[in-house]
Amino acid sequence: MQQEEACESKQSLTQSGQISENLSLSGALTKEDEEMARSALSTFMAKEEEIQKRKMEVQERVLAQMGRIEQENRRLATIREELEALADPRKKEVTLVQKKIDAANKELKTLRRTSQKKVKYFD
Repeated sequence: MQQEEACESKQSLTQSGQISENLSLSGALTKEDEEMARSALSTFMAKEEEIQKRKMEVQERVLAQMGRIEQENRRLATIREELEALADPRKKEVTLVQKKIDAANKELKTLRRTSQKKVKYFD
């Protein structure tokens, strides 16, 4: 497919090269040369439009696939979490308790600092 396009592009370039030779030899384009130039130009532009159209189609397909991949990744993450919960049902509870302990420790640190400052102040 690409080889065909390359050959046709070369042909159109060859035609435009012939046109420029005719222009330089005669100094003006004949109607036949003008028609060849228009034909070559319209063929070239049609091919460019087709290439752009295909490019957009491929881009849309890739984006659609990426969207599906992202959805599947989210679904797999959810399944993984569910499997981990099934593997150790107490793990969630332990995690929650650890978070509560960490929060309490933070509070105790600040209270300890303020109480140490007060002890130093009153001593």
